[in-house]
Amino acid sequence: MFYRVEDGHGLPHDPFKAMVSPRPIGWISTRDLSGRDNLAPYSFFMAISAKPPIVAFSSVGMKDAARAAKESGEFVVNIASHDLAEAVNLSSAAAPSDVSEFDIAGLTRAKCEVVSAPRVAEAVAALECKVLEVRDVTDLDGKATDNHLVTGQVVGVHIAERAIHDGRFDVTRARLLARLGYMDYLSTDKVFEMHRPKWPITDG
Repeated sequence: MFYRVEDGHGLPHDPFKAMVSPRPIGWISTRDLSGRDNLAPYSFFMAISAKPPIVAFSSVGMKDAARAAKESGEFVVNIASHDLAEAVNLSSAAAPSDVSEFDIAGLTRAKCEVVSAPRVAEAVAALECKVLEVRDVTDLDGKATDNHLVTGQVVGVHIAERAIHDGRFDVTRARLLARLGYMDYLSTDKVFEMHRPKWPITDG
C-alpha cells in the first residue's frame, strides 16, 4: 500500500510509530526551579552524536520534563530495563506538576554528580545532561507543531556494575527496554554482531 500523509492511511491504527521501531526510551528526570522532581518516559529519544556525546528527546506539548529542562538547563536520561517496565509505565501517568512520578512509581532518587536533577537509583545506567537547545519543531509550511526538541550534551555517566562484562556495557545483562508500535515493548535478551564492511567489498 501507499498513502499520502494528508490523505490518511485508512488503517484502524496509525502505522508510523510501529514502522519506526524499536525506539530506545528516554526516561527523563528533571528538577524545576521550584525544586519539583519530574520523571517521564519519552520514546522519541535518540543519541545523535558520540564525540561529544549528545542526546535528544522530543516532547509532544511543552510537558513538565521539557519545561523543566528548558528552565534549569539540565536533565538526566535514565536507561530503562525490563525489570523496571512497570515503573516506566507508571511514570507515564499525567500527574499534576506538584506530584512526583518518582513517588508514584516507588522509585529511589539518587544524587547526580554534575547536575541538580535526581537520577533513578534503580536504573541500569544514567546520563547527566546539560541542555544545548530547546527548539520548537515546525512543519514544511513553517507552522508550529506543538513538538519541542530538547538537545543535551552528556556530562556524566553512571553505570551499574551488573551491566559491565568483559569491559563492555552488556545489553543482554542490562535487558534494555525499547518501545515498539502501539502498546508493544521489547527487551534485549539476545544480540549478535555484524561488522561494518570495508570498501571495496570483496567476496569471501
